[in-house]
Amino acid sequence: MNRRRTRVDVAKMTDDNGLVLNEIDPASIRRVHLVGVGGTGMGSFAGMLKAAGYEVSGSDENVYPPMSDQLEAWGIEVFTPYSAENLERAKPDLVIIGNVIRRVNPEATAAREGGYRQMSFPAAMGALVLADRHSVVIAGTHGKTTTGALMAHVLVHAGTDATFLVGGVTANYHGNFRLGEGPHVVIEGDEYDTAYFDKGPKFLHYRARTAMITSVEFDHADIYRDDAHYEQAFERFAATVPDDGVVVVCATYPSAVAIARRSTRARVVTYTGEGGDGDYSAQKVRFGPEGARFVIREPKGTSGPLLLPMSGHHNVENAVGVYAIARSLGLTAEQVRDAFASFRGVKRRQEVRDEVNGITIIDDFAHHPTAVRETINAIRLRYAGRRVWAVFEPRSNTSRRNIHQHEYARAFDGATLATLKVPEHHDKVPLAEELNVPELVEEIRALGTPADALGSVDEIVASVAGGARSGDVILVMSNGAFGGFIPKLIARLRG
Repeated sequence: MNRRRTRVDVAKMTDDNGLVLNEIDPASIRRVHLVGVGGTGMGSFAGMLKAAGYEVSGSDENVYPPMSDQLEAWGIEVFTPYSAENLERAKPDLVIIGNVIRRVNPEATAAREGGYRQMSFPAAMGALVLADRHSVVIAGTHGKTTTGALMAHVLVHAGTDATFLVGGVTANYHGNFRLGEGPHVVIEGDEYDTAYFDKGPKFLHYRARTAMITSVEFDHADIYRDDAHYEQAFERFAATVPDDGVVVVCATYPSAVAIARRSTRARVVTYTGEGGDGDYSAQKVRFGPEGARFVIREPKGTSGPLLLPMSGHHNVENAVGVYAIARSLGLTAEQVRDAFASFRGVKRRQEVRDEVNGITIIDDFAHHPTAVRETINAIRLRYAGRRVWAVFEPRSNTSRRNIHQHEYARAFDGATLATLKVPEHHDKVPLAEELNVPELVEEIRALGTPADALGSVDEIVASVAGGARSGDVILVMSNGAFGGFIPKLIARLRG
């Protein structure tokens, strides 16, 4: 990739002080320093910039494997801990400030007071990578990472030499990113805020020419007040798509379609799973050990038989959206078919971690009640006839709250057994708003699923290891490390 790109006109975004956040001349940048480089997104972006020819360094409080190993392999120097001296050593032309960095961070303070040019990760991605490319942005409450990885694989497999950056490790490419020379860049569009100096959603910086909205359901209660505030973020995102662009949106979520149609003058294309009414829809869906088989009805006919080596109606549905985008970009049905069949998924998305004594342990990132419900159902479809023991850690800011208390109770209907971890108190969640786990367990039991809740990871390990039997599927759902639950469980089962 040639890093000396021509600038394109985009809407200027400014902070509270009027500072332009998303404009820079790429030709003026040689050395880049990333503050908060140990995170998955920032670390992967550092690797992408290094591959693009920039001199790259970074800093963090602590850097752990696997990201520390990746950064070392890419030849990126990392300074710890944060300090003003790191900037003096790095001598950057541009400082990129990570989302986790607070205003009072000593390095952020030094960058601000020292007059360094600084940008957020999303703004830098927009300016340095996306400025003269066709940006394909995958947004939505659910399914962004898997859908983005599938979209990227379809384009790469079809020979377009696409670039991508997603929020999970892709099995096909053994990483979060790929740097190509082709015109397309696929990026996962997150609605979370951007940086301490830019509280707008990240995806506003991604210059989408083709956009996908998989779903819109209230999330991120720490930064959004209510449904209307949350939906406003997607309205602003859809409005960034140019008039000659395309917005592909899932019609299973009428609010998402309404948002797209009232917010953009770009062409709006709808998609659905089986039985839905969209411009593109799935038909003849069947699930088995090999994944999902189906065909897609499109405006000018049908796709022919397709195999997606994944399970779950939600994955089929979003694969239809990927198909719709691929067709809009000029790919043939055959190119998409071949790519679907060779897709190997993303780590922590229905990832089989091990099988011990006939017990299968699966790792998944699900934390929103809709994601929990769909993931459980997907596992039941793929492992028909087997007991599914759902183990769930409510760890995210939203899942710790009682906003979705009753939705969580219904989310476990498809499980044979359910075990929940009682979360420790979080200082960002008021006591009156905390998820009532004992009450939730009673609701789950009342709906017919045996359930319990335990306070420590070791207690859950002992319970599951003692109660699991050959043929069981242990589905572990958390958006964090869950205190090492999976490796501890595997070790206990082996012992």
